[in-house]
Amino acid sequence: MLFFSIQRKQHFFILIVLCLTLDKAVGQDTSIHKKITFLEPAPSFNKKRFATVLGGTTATYAAAFTGLNYLWYAGYPRSKFHWLNDFGEWNQMDKIGHCQTAYIESFFSYQLFKWSGAKPNKAAIGGAITGLVLQSTIEVFDGFSEQWGASGSDIAFNALGSLMFLWQELAWHEQRFQIKFSPHIENYKKGVLSDRAKELYGANFAQSFLKDYNAQTYWLSINPASFNKKQRHARWINISFGYGAGNLYGGFDNTWVDSKGNTFNRNDLKRYRSFFLSLDCDFTKIPSRTKTGKLFLGLLNIFKLPAPALEVNTLGQVIFHPLYFLNWEVPLYLKK
Repeated sequence: MLFFSIQRKQHFFILIVLCLTLDKAVGQDTSIHKKITFLEPAPSFNKKRFATVLGGTTATYAAAFTGLNYLWYAGYPRSKFHWLNDFGEWNQMDKIGHCQTAYIESFFSYQLFKWSGAKPNKAAIGGAITGLVLQSTIEVFDGFSEQWGASGSDIAFNALGSLMFLWQELAWHEQRFQIKFSPHIENYKKGVLSDRAKELYGANFAQSFLKDYNAQTYWLSINPASFNKKQRHARWINISFGYGAGNLYGGFDNTWVDSKGNTFNRNDLKRYRSFFLSLDCDFTKIPSRTKTGKLFLGLLNIFKLPAPALEVNTLGQVIFHPLYFLNWEVPLYLKK
């Protein structure tokens, strides 16, 4: 059950991010001079825009958590606030997911505050606080539920993601280090492992896209051109370092009991970590003639560009991936 507690956090906060983005995209504002288009940030602090942002995010926040409390927590006994140590689960893939989600929420919250005309540093601070609060409030609910418990490591990685966004904006007014994500398709062998994967991660791509830790890679994508202002060409090229995991069929180990009471032990499948080196693209550095195009490129920047990648994992393997994305390639094993 703890696994599904972790996974609903991912679903919930991705929904929050989309709601925040739509707040900006579909609202209305008539107080700005006609020469300023809707998607452009206000040249100075605009009370109407700020009220729209504050009201929209507050309403979304309240409605989402009220619904979550009713739909999820109401069916479980309450308890005194307590903590749960889940740091060792899932080879820390869920922790990195928390970090990236908080980073993304902070970034888009910052864009909303900036859109309302807030000064850059104040918008960055407001965005980081909003991202951290959105991502961490769920721990309060978990802490008062007998079924779960608040996770200190979740909160720590939430803070790491928000702070990673904040210090870059305060230092450089741009994101030179970005946390990205790339999905894959894991082909499980039919039988026990396939059944277990469906139970944990879902039966279709849409579910496994968000749930399957065996098919996720998180990337720290660095833009070298940001450190070299003299560079004039290909400023969008990034160097990216990735982390993933495999053979995860349980939180701490590969033992489980199915719905019929049968016990399975597949600890013969060694759980492993993978480390990647690849090229990437900072989509925000690609010129766009329209504000809609810039918004689209900003959203696209959540994902790593499909590209060749070199993998080294704790199984001792060295693997070259001609095109690391989904399963669009045949990997070349340099060392088995």
